[in-house]
Amino acid sequence: MSYLINSSEILQTIEMISQQHLDVRTVTLGLDLLDCADSSVDGCARKTYDKICRRAEKLVETCCGIEREFGIPIVNKRVSVTPISLVAAACREADDTPLALAMDRAAKTVGVNFIGGFSALVHKGFSESDRRLVASIPRALTETERVCASVNVASTRAGINMDAVALMGHTVRRTAELDPMGCAKLVVFANAVEDNPFMAGAFHGPGEPECVINVGVSGPGVVAHALRECQGAPFDVVAETVKKTAFKITRMGQLVAQEASRRLDVPFGVVDLSLAPTPAVGDSVAEILELMGIERCGTHGTTAALALLNDAVKKGGVMASSHVGGLSGAFIPVSEDAGMIAAAEAGVLRLDKLEAMTCVCSVGLDMIAVPGDTPAETIAAIIADEAAIGVVNNKTTAVRLIPAIGKQVGERIDFGGLLGSAPVMAVHGESAAAFIERGGRIPAPLHSLKN
Repeated sequence: MSYLINSSEILQTIEMISQQHLDVRTVTLGLDLLDCADSSVDGCARKTYDKICRRAEKLVETCCGIEREFGIPIVNKRVSVTPISLVAAACREADDTPLALAMDRAAKTVGVNFIGGFSALVHKGFSESDRRLVASIPRALTETERVCASVNVASTRAGINMDAVALMGHTVRRTAELDPMGCAKLVVFANAVEDNPFMAGAFHGPGEPECVINVGVSGPGVVAHALRECQGAPFDVVAETVKKTAFKITRMGQLVAQEASRRLDVPFGVVDLSLAPTPAVGDSVAEILELMGIERCGTHGTTAALALLNDAVKKGGVMASSHVGGLSGAFIPVSEDAGMIAAAEAGVLRLDKLEAMTCVCSVGLDMIAVPGDTPAETIAAIIADEAAIGVVNNKTTAVRLIPAIGKQVGERIDFGGLLGSAPVMAVHGESAAAFIERGGRIPAPLHSLKN
């Protein structure tokens, strides 16, 4: 299929790239590893390393070539793989950490920033392989640099696996005790998607091809710049402005995806237009909401402003490409957004308000630091609340919490790079332990019965 993309469209983005932080946030190569299965974890690890190195060998080189030729920054080059709990199902050993180590070595060999897929899908129950993988997460994330993990604990069709929620509360806690940075690479999902190019939640879904290129495009700074031109205008104008801007951003992503697919001889999957902020000033989703008239992100009106933004971004993306997928919308990771950090430190943006905002945006409670003494049951209850939002609203939600060991509310934990730094936010002190200890499964909502 031929896409009507030409050099004139690229010329229109030059100012966006040079002055408004527009970039391709990631080109992610999705890779099926089911043929790497082996009864020995060492054999499986060897096959995993070899296949990643073979199929992703030219990914970084190709992306750098596209950057030079078109002048479009590609910030991250990444790989996502089949959920490792599926790949390792035949292994006899009790620990999947060697597979994470093999993934990490392969990521370093091919030069990618992150590799995702140390994952399990347990929304309706556990296999023995799932339990083994989840038990391996704390050590695996502590002993690797580039491996990202995710666990899907709920779906609209299955409901919420509360046994998995409880287990993930303890897993997050144990990971933080070993290394809080490990928690920045761990996502707990409801309704996880199979073609997400963004870390830490990327994995190559069972319904995907052998190998595929997915591109994630960002651009909060571009949207903010556009909104400065329509100060005081009605919301109809605001929505149309965001939609047109998202269209231009997505077309750029379409070009990069098309070129990467052609040069690597790998099928093109999706463009994910997600407004993913960075700690840089001028690259903030919070700033966009404040340009709509919100004095400080987190005050009354914030959720409505975010709903408008998310909807307009999706509409603009769908207009620009027939293959928009992944998550596509607005991310609100606290540590990665200068405006969110400022609002949290001012006491305006709190955890409860962030939860409300996740009802109308992409993903969920993302990159949020909580006090280091937060109990595992409280972490699990936060995961359960977010999963309920996803299940009832038939959308993807996620939790990426970082218990900041040794720190209390008001202090800050630094991650560096795109992960930024997070102010430690307060959680409720009242216990949810009796609720979490019930176990079992919260049933799927009535509207899940669509057949």
